[in-house]
Amino acid sequence: MIPNPWDVGSARYLQHLGFPALATTSAGFAFSLGLPDSDRAVSRDRSLAHIAEIVAAVDLPVSADFASGYGVQPEEVADSVRRCVATGVAGLSVEDGTGDRSTPLYDLRFAVERIRAARREIDESGADVMLTARAECYHTGHPDPFPESIRRLQAYAAAGADVLFAPGVQDMGEIKALVEAVRPKPLNLLVVRDIGVSVNDIAAVGVRRISVGGALALAGWTAFIHAAQALRSQGSFAGLAELVPYAELNALLAADRSRSNTVDEQCGRSESLDPYNVGDIADEGAGHRG
Repeated sequence: MIPNPWDVGSARYLQHLGFPALATTSAGFAFSLGLPDSDRAVSRDRSLAHIAEIVAAVDLPVSADFASGYGVQPEEVADSVRRCVATGVAGLSVEDGTGDRSTPLYDLRFAVERIRAARREIDESGADVMLTARAECYHTGHPDPFPESIRRLQAYAAAGADVLFAPGVQDMGEIKALVEAVRPKPLNLLVVRDIGVSVNDIAAVGVRRISVGGALALAGWTAFIHAAQALRSQGSFAGLAELVPYAELNALLAADRSRSNTVDEQCGRSESLDPYNVGDIADEGAGHRG
């Protein structure tokens, strides 16, 4: 289970809960900036700065939701991947969506070249970074997303992806078939709502990685929107009932900051560097892209 924080505070709280790894969320980050979840809305430099901030904030492996690689041509994707690896991530994902409604997916041969370029760049860097390849068939409304996802994920696995990801699949039979199609490599499953099954149920069909994309950020937005609407339309404070106590959250983050500062001093860590030997981890999610 790899949850997706959208800022430093949420990342540190998820670490406090004991999750072994985290992944960023393009949607959660974009919404926190008052922007839509789009490569065009959030620039590469802004995304990289956010990824580096999350990496520096926790003592866990972090995988980056790296959209479509912030480039069209393979060499552009490779350049972006090089910059992402330099933030200290343990993994990153590259999508095959174009952002163009008329042709929402890259041609498969071209998409494979983009994954190969990302793989080469990671290998040449010498960093231990997991590459997740995403097939956006379900998200882009492909007329036959299940077989097309299999075709693409198998091609991406052959091109060097470590983890395969088809965000949007919900049918347990299709999920199990996708697991089998990419075996022995792991499938990452995106869960962004209550689908009536548990983590254990999903693991039982062979899924080895689960992420929640922007769902935790949306949970926060949902509570905020309901409380704000009640204040405006009803003059009601009902949305402020059962809040986490201010003192509790403040003390937790104060203790976390103190612990982090101690680790920084012992390791000689600057705020912008990741000195840890991060382990392998797959990406996150998206879907709502991620």
